[in-house]
Amino acid sequence: MGTRAGGRRTGPKCIAIVGPFASGKTTLLEAILARTGAIPRQNPVSSGNTVSDHSPEARAHAMSVEATFATTEFMGEQITFVDCPGSIEFSFEAEPVLAACDLAVVVAEADEKKIPALQLIMRKLDDLGVPRILFLNKVDKAIAGVRDTLKMLQPASAVPLLLRQIPLRKDGVVIGSIDLALERAYIYREYAESEIAQIPGDDKARELEARFSMLETLADHDDQLMEQLLEEIEPPKDAIFDDLAADLRDGAVTPVLIGTAEKGNGVLRLLKAIRHDAPDIEATRKRLGAPDGSATVVQVMKTIHTPHGGKLSVSRILSGQVVDGSELWLPSGDTAKVSGIYRMLGKDQSKLTTAKAGDTVALGKLDEVKTGQTLTSAKGGTKQLFDAEPPQPVFAFALRPKERKDEVKMSAAIQRLAEEDPSLSLRHNQDSAETVLSGHGEMHLRVVRERLEGKNQIPVEGHAPAVPYRETIRKTAQQRGRHKKQSGGHGQFGDVVIEIKPLPRGSGFQFTDTITGGVVPKTYIQSVETGVRDYLKSGPLGFPVVDVAVNLSDGSYHAVDSSDMAFQMAARLAMKEGMAACSPVLLEPVMKVEIVTPSDATSKIIALIPQRRGQILGYDARPGWPGWDVVEATMPQAEIGDLIIELRSATAGVASYRAAFDHMAELTGRLADEAMNASGKAA
Repeated sequence: MGTRAGGRRTGPKCIAIVGPFASGKTTLLEAILARTGAIPRQNPVSSGNTVSDHSPEARAHAMSVEATFATTEFMGEQITFVDCPGSIEFSFEAEPVLAACDLAVVVAEADEKKIPALQLIMRKLDDLGVPRILFLNKVDKAIAGVRDTLKMLQPASAVPLLLRQIPLRKDGVVIGSIDLALERAYIYREYAESEIAQIPGDDKARELEARFSMLETLADHDDQLMEQLLEEIEPPKDAIFDDLAADLRDGAVTPVLIGTAEKGNGVLRLLKAIRHDAPDIEATRKRLGAPDGSATVVQVMKTIHTPHGGKLSVSRILSGQVVDGSELWLPSGDTAKVSGIYRMLGKDQSKLTTAKAGDTVALGKLDEVKTGQTLTSAKGGTKQLFDAEPPQPVFAFALRPKERKDEVKMSAAIQRLAEEDPSLSLRHNQDSAETVLSGHGEMHLRVVRERLEGKNQIPVEGHAPAVPYRETIRKTAQQRGRHKKQSGGHGQFGDVVIEIKPLPRGSGFQFTDTITGGVVPKTYIQSVETGVRDYLKSGPLGFPVVDVAVNLSDGSYHAVDSSDMAFQMAARLAMKEGMAACSPVLLEPVMKVEIVTPSDATSKIIALIPQRRGQILGYDARPGWPGWDVVEATMPQAEIGDLIIELRSATAGVASYRAAFDHMAELTGRLADEAMNASGKAA
């Protein structure tokens, strides 16, 4: 025992700080940077002056809205910390970051309401295979005991939460911690290094009990330790530390450290655990499946467009080195030249001449490079090491500049924002001629709009996207359409008789002809179909017509005056008059919706579905997700626009949904009138 971990891993490290919204991630980063001397003092989040609050949107909403990189040094080793947003609406931002990190520090607190959010984060770390330490924050405000808190939090983690420290209390107030591996007490001092002390006699029995529990968990992966415990032999401390490091790196346990980031308490012990236990770039390369060899391999974690420095690609150097002016191969087979290498500390950058394996740096002006891509010095490029599809958007609005002259400028700005945030999607709706921006929640798109208006100086207007209503008919009708015009010289003549009848839902449009005797020459039958199709783009109610069959049964022509255009006009006239007699009706799209929610909120979700004209199809436990359910329903698309706001409100911000088109359904009465009025159509 004592050789499983293979000793401390040296070299530059990259550590992600993740956790539920408002758990204290930014505060912890500030405390770390102050303790390591990267900043002169720890700024409270309420000041709006933290390293992570460098964007006006973050300050305005008092929340992280993008990943923030900060490189510092601790005990002679370089560590880059990445403060990742806690809100589910910005969670995709963390995925390419986590993929290239060595370790994640999960910031949590004793709050039962945040367990589902914590579970989402832990599951993502499991999927990516990233080892993690849990920092139990705000321990001074916790009412429950720390071991009871761990029992409450354990369902969020697929691996055991391993308590490494317990609080030291005096008169019911947390004054420090007891390290179970070192068997040593630490008395907290605000914004300063803790004072080492002996474990008080009254706390010795509690410490021994907690320590034995820690060792029992470690013994699950170390037979020699198990024998020592059974024989009541005290294991050597270096062997215990070796087991702690080995099990962390293997993902067998999640060690739990405690503290209060707001006061800088517990931060030094966390830093020392990271320095001693965290895996290095070699382990991260192996986890990602990076190619062996001497080539330089670079993983892009984030894209940033700066006001004056242009585009920056924040990247992890997985192997080799990058110097200013290096040429790197893109996945496309093209090359890009690095123009500037920078170390990041929030919005501040310091220029470097070179970056080596393990470094996390910003590479300048790689214009064709995208977040998540793998770059290499090897000719022809290399396989991509990270590939994550953004989750399906759940919120959208139609966007346009207040001044038409800004249309091109807005399009370019949105393209840059989408480079920075690949979870944004932009599409042009042909039916409504709208530019529709989609994302992962109301706050997500609000921040995008604020960036357009603030950072890019483009005033914009937004509204709910148009619902793609359609119309169809209930009755059959026959109608003649005749177009005749004489104005000297050749005239215009086209005469058709058509039969219009409804089709089953989902059939689309069918055109046939039963012309006999050449009363409408074959040359013009195609013209009739073209005229019919042209009319169907906007029927009597003002919407595209579907599920209709039209048969050309009769007509006449003039040997001189008939033409392609004349028969198109005749067909449109016949359709216009005939459709009005076919009892037109509005159709609305109905979606199949799959909602994922914590089980304790399932009843709320089921109650709100009928309020949105939805029909519940059923619900069941979410496979592989203890404490979560999946609710299936159908719901009109018109009711889904702001559904996510209500879902998140009912579930402390963690529910989500997927929607797919299911069928078209008739819409009549007041709702149909409102739909037509909202679309500017005639009722």
